[in-house]
Amino acid sequence: MEPQVPDHVHPTREDPVARSLSEGIGGPMGTRGAGHRWWTPLRVVLALTALCFALGMVQKQSCFEDTWSDGQQRYAHMCYSDLPYLYTGRGMVERAWPYTEDAEVRSRYEVMEYPVGISYWAWGTAWLAQVADHVGVPDLADRARQPVDSLFGDSEVQSEIRWYVVVNALGLAAVALLTAWFLSRTHPRRPWDALMYAVSPALALTALVNWDLLAVGFVAAATWAWSRDKPLLTGVLIGLGTATKLYPLFLLGGILVICLRDRRLRDVAVATGAAAAAWVLADLPAYLSGPEEWRVFWSFNSERGADLGSVWLVAQQALDTTISAHTINVGSWLFFGAWCLGVLVLGLRAPETPRLAQLGFLVVAGFLLVNKVYSPQYVLWLLPLAVLARPRWRDQLVWQAGEVLYFASVWWYLGGYLAPAGGGDVGFYWVAILARVACELYLVGIVARDVLRPRHDPVRETGWVAPPPRSRALVG
Repeated sequence: MEPQVPDHVHPTREDPVARSLSEGIGGPMGTRGAGHRWWTPLRVVLALTALCFALGMVQKQSCFEDTWSDGQQRYAHMCYSDLPYLYTGRGMVERAWPYTEDAEVRSRYEVMEYPVGISYWAWGTAWLAQVADHVGVPDLADRARQPVDSLFGDSEVQSEIRWYVVVNALGLAAVALLTAWFLSRTHPRRPWDALMYAVSPALALTALVNWDLLAVGFVAAATWAWSRDKPLLTGVLIGLGTATKLYPLFLLGGILVICLRDRRLRDVAVATGAAAAAWVLADLPAYLSGPEEWRVFWSFNSERGADLGSVWLVAQQALDTTISAHTINVGSWLFFGAWCLGVLVLGLRAPETPRLAQLGFLVVAGFLLVNKVYSPQYVLWLLPLAVLARPRWRDQLVWQAGEVLYFASVWWYLGGYLAPAGGGDVGFYWVAILARVACELYLVGIVARDVLRPRHDPVRETGWVAPPPRSRALVG
């Protein structure tokens, strides 16, 4: 049942940046303003999310037209996407089940290095793309006899690749809209906060780089479910999100802090148990059909070294040395463990119980800051949590400015456009990585301050609706 709340908080009345920007379109909402009867905040947010996502599709147009065949254009135009390359590189072109143990398939194709949720989605959309392209299921006998390296250039396969990108774009667009819906409904008085997600340049630029948006949808849904005092549903959504990408698991840390403070031990047990059950059920088909293939995600991430976007890569290149995967693993987990302990202490010492989005944002940010790879689309991991944790346009713009700078820099770095004319290290790429980290740390500091000094938290300032008392009375 929806909580009864007062009228909506309008950003032009409480956010200085939104108020200033509104001057060009009529000024802030007046005290007697009632808004449009049909254009409710939710509908505006959904419409702008669709527009933003469509702009992101247009941004990939030049690569789409030549089916990502121009090795330099994908970097020069910043329209790179993993989707077309994984279609042929992981056997989707032959509709190979990602976790098959078939010796012929395994000799031709690498195993999907992603969690099962993404693998299922990638495989299912490959079927849909082939059916859409051929108006039926094509015969794969001829391509099975071709070398894998030649498949990407095959004209029939290229047509399927374009359909594959279209099918995935439409599916991910639906996920983006669902995410916007959940964000608009999480704080009943503040549906306009989701506007920062809807018009985010990070969403437009990175939504089609990979399938990370799938996990983002589960995170947004979990924060909504928690705000509605549904620990069981929250746990299920976290479990399904973890089966899609590992990081939604970290929301359980935020739930633990909240439940310790409010003596809701039964709730944290229910959420954790439901998350574990949902994760096991989601992983079971993959594990039963190919346990060794299922383990690839875990071994791949353990064995990889310093990669794009990470501070480890900056240190490795700047010091002209090689940092072993083992050293990075140990260092990252020690830092992340200390970071989580710090978030726990912060949450327990706060004057008021922190919100889940605040704690979730802090934990996920700590994980990304020292991760061995920090891909450009990982900004999506933080986006819904950041919007709910700190709904202020100034702070969101500062943070996302660093992300946009990095997005451009990583593609130009890979394309060789940042290399000094006289040779040597690509120092500007290091600057972009560190600027991204600095902007993220800025937002981390603001959110941490809001936790310690709740009067600075915009959500509490405008009448935050907490879970009902029944839930806080539950003691394990």
